[in-house]
Amino acid sequence: MNPIFKAAKEAARFVALLTDKQRNQILNAVADAIVANTDKLLAANAEDLAKMDKANPLYDRLQLTPERLAGIASDMRNVATLPSPLGITLEDRTLPNGLRLRKKSVPFGVIGVIYEARPNVTFDVFSLCLKSGNACILKGGRDADSSNRAAIALIHEVLSNIGTAPVDCVSLLEATHEATAELLSAVGYVDICIPRGGRRLIDFVRDNAKVPVIETGAGVVHAYIDKAANMQMAADIVLNAKTRRVSVCNALDTLLVHKDKVAELTDIIAKLQAKNVDIHESECDFSKEFMAYAMNLRVVDSLDDAINHIAQFGSGHSESIITDDEAAAERFQNEVDAACVYVNAPTSFTDGAQFGLGAEIGISTQKLGPRGPMGLMEMTTYKWLINGNGQVRA
Repeated sequence: MNPIFKAAKEAARFVALLTDKQRNQILNAVADAIVANTDKLLAANAEDLAKMDKANPLYDRLQLTPERLAGIASDMRNVATLPSPLGITLEDRTLPNGLRLRKKSVPFGVIGVIYEARPNVTFDVFSLCLKSGNACILKGGRDADSSNRAAIALIHEVLSNIGTAPVDCVSLLEATHEATAELLSAVGYVDICIPRGGRRLIDFVRDNAKVPVIETGAGVVHAYIDKAANMQMAADIVLNAKTRRVSVCNALDTLLVHKDKVAELTDIIAKLQAKNVDIHESECDFSKEFMAYAMNLRVVDSLDDAINHIAQFGSGHSESIITDDEAAAERFQNEVDAACVYVNAPTSFTDGAQFGLGAEIGISTQKLGPRGPMGLMEMTTYKWLINGNGQVRA
């Protein structure tokens, strides 16, 4: 893998020097190519889909459709319209000795991303990395290998035709465990690695990486129906949070219900069962991220009980309260420890595009560095620029 890592490191220097106009030209050209080559991308995706059982919850993540490809292209064009995250002055001050200090946003350099059966991630990562002046090394899963290779071939073709950025600014490793190990050990070449997938993948990357890691993805997500909840609103929120797309990390896993609202659950349960959701009310695994048409239901005695439950079983991803009590809402948002905390809205909104970030490289559940949807600004670091006029230190 060393030649690939070395080429990415060299490419990162060139990508960082591109103008924003040049980056945007590439992104728009790739978006056009996605639409123009929809049939080719779908044919590659069909090869992957043929190897997976349709009952597998990951099937939905793996599947590309004309509508999804159009959405991917639209997201890429949207990223091109966003302001550049580079060269932003984060701090500017002059010390008593006359030294001027400026802190400015700059690219990380080379970003490695390890992900599972999500071919859309290939395009999302490329768009965010290019726009933020980074090169990227991708390592997808076997389940989506044909789809990922078709996507990278398309991007490389566009890069070659335009000629302003080296094709090595994005590369795809083999879908093997050996490639993962080499990426995680690429000290001096890879500046940061981001796993995007389930808990097992994230834990493996964190436990084995020799390069810095940003944890993303795994979501054990809760919604709490407070005693002051509007139950019609609650029904809409719970249904959307659970059934919009069950295989994504912001999907609802456990519904907490205040004891005073149990008698009013009939409509919510009926709507969930109409969508074939299996509701677990006993022998629950409250630490489980279902990624399927299944969820837990637990009755709690109070807001305190709900907050305590989330503190014990939550993963720091997304949590929601449905209530008309402003004091309860404020307490929930202040005391629940998660990247995204909602009042009277479903957790399905935890998404880079929904937050106006254009796209996302993942949902960070850690506290050091980026947290929540990781868009363009989260793909940058900073450096200090110091200007003097001959000062020396005593």
